[in-house]
Amino acid sequence: MMKLWRKRLSKAEASTASIVVDGARKATGGRTKNRVVMTMAVFFGIYATIAGRLVYLGMLEPDEGSGPVSRVTASRPDIVDRNGEVLATDIKTASLFAEPRRIVDADEVIEKLSTVLPDIEVEQTYKKLKSGAGFVWIKRQLTPRQQSDIMALGLPGIGFRTEKRRFYPGGPTASHILGLTNIDNQGIAGMEKYIDDQGLADLQASGLAVAKDLKPVRLSIDLRVQHIVRDEVASALEKYHAIAAGAVVLNVKTGEVLAMASVPDFDPNNPYNALDKDRLNRMSAGVYEMGSTIKSFTTAMALDSGKVTLNSTFDATRPITIGRQTIRDFHGKGRVLTVPEVFIYSSNIGSAREADVVGIEGHREFLKRVGLLDRMQTELPEVARPTEPKVWKKVHSITISFGHGMSTTPLQTAVGAAALVNGGYLMNPTFLPRTQEEAMDAARQVVSAKTSQDMRYLYLLNAEKGSGRRAAVPGYRVGGKTGTAEKVVNGRYANNVRFNAFLAAFPMDDPQYVVLSIVDEPKPEKPGTGATAGFNAAPIVSNIIRRSASFLGVKPEFGHESTATLVSYD
Repeated sequence: MMKLWRKRLSKAEASTASIVVDGARKATGGRTKNRVVMTMAVFFGIYATIAGRLVYLGMLEPDEGSGPVSRVTASRPDIVDRNGEVLATDIKTASLFAEPRRIVDADEVIEKLSTVLPDIEVEQTYKKLKSGAGFVWIKRQLTPRQQSDIMALGLPGIGFRTEKRRFYPGGPTASHILGLTNIDNQGIAGMEKYIDDQGLADLQASGLAVAKDLKPVRLSIDLRVQHIVRDEVASALEKYHAIAAGAVVLNVKTGEVLAMASVPDFDPNNPYNALDKDRLNRMSAGVYEMGSTIKSFTTAMALDSGKVTLNSTFDATRPITIGRQTIRDFHGKGRVLTVPEVFIYSSNIGSAREADVVGIEGHREFLKRVGLLDRMQTELPEVARPTEPKVWKKVHSITISFGHGMSTTPLQTAVGAAALVNGGYLMNPTFLPRTQEEAMDAARQVVSAKTSQDMRYLYLLNAEKGSGRRAAVPGYRVGGKTGTAEKVVNGRYANNVRFNAFLAAFPMDDPQYVVLSIVDEPKPEKPGTGATAGFNAAPIVSNIIRRSASFLGVKPEFGHESTATLVSYD
């Protein structure tokens, strides 16, 4: 009995022992499994952290010192003229970069690069190459020849990146209109800046400025006429030994600028001198006393007031003295003058009496009405604000009547003159295509149709019998008005330093275009010849019309009786 009990006890102990061992084994296996899971979780957490950090760093804007920049140079739309001729376009160019961490001998690299890039800034480049950064720019927008020569040097740590740069096929032909872009292909002047301000800059910032999606921007400019205008003013600059010259061709029916040039100018493909003060766009960004061209507006003001007609007369027998100033005529007739005679003889005395009829307040209101006193509204960013007396007195009204004491831009003068000959409608000038219907929707009538008709007559009469004879073009009925303004030197008007202008319209039976030229400080072409506007500014206009009229769609007509002899004073 005892044996049987002991035998059963032994079996029970063995069973118990087996259960304990199995439990121990299971417990040990569970702890091992937990350790493996925990270890795997730690590694997964580490890798997740690294991956997240990489994603974060990838979303940061790249820094020039941390590695190659991933952002490509911004694309820009082509700019074309009204006929589709390319004025500005993007081209591919190579830019040179270095990886300083791979540069062994910075001195040797600079020495070899200098053989291809002699203008390289040695000290600045040395600092870049010794910076230990991953990426630095050395020289952007290389020529193909420069790229080829640098590649032949075989320098380690030096590479190239393809970028876009702006190219202007016409060089300086339309530089003041087109403007400039910076090294990142962003517009900083002219129509290039205007295009950015209209939304291109936002597209570039968001990465949506894709070249294939950008439609060309069409301008109102006619490249053929633009070439003629620029050629004529550049020739005048040299011919008359002037410090500057310029001209504009404006469509009087739409306000479109067909051509505009100001010299000295610059080459936008190599604009190293674009910011020099003598490279100013004088047509829109310079303000000047426009001399006797302003008499156009004085006479139009008097006629439009209803107090004066073409039959009215003004006493110009003797000078006008007001305060310490005496107003005289340059070539005085010493008698009573009719309104047409005041205009064609360019009488300062007669113009002063015309302004006196209207009064000081009426005078200022009229000049403001025709846009000569406010900053002009157009697409070009480079537009100057006119200047005028803070408080108008009678002496100011008198001097401004013949073009002294108030300054405005030449382009504004042309725009105001367009209103005087197109039926009386003032239109803001535009460098973009615009139909006549679109122009009229935004136009303001500033003088009556009758005043406009009278001014057309006076312009033609002056071109045939007055100071504008040198602007005549056979077959085209050109009317106009000269302007010779003495410039202020050391606080006084100097009678030998002039700013000359000629304001013209054609064909005068139904004017289509206004052409205005300026010559700043001209000298006599030859000893013994004059240096007033009739001798230099008027011939510029004549040459522009003669060479460009066919491109503008104006056909010559011969054998017609002069409009000036057909129109009555009544």
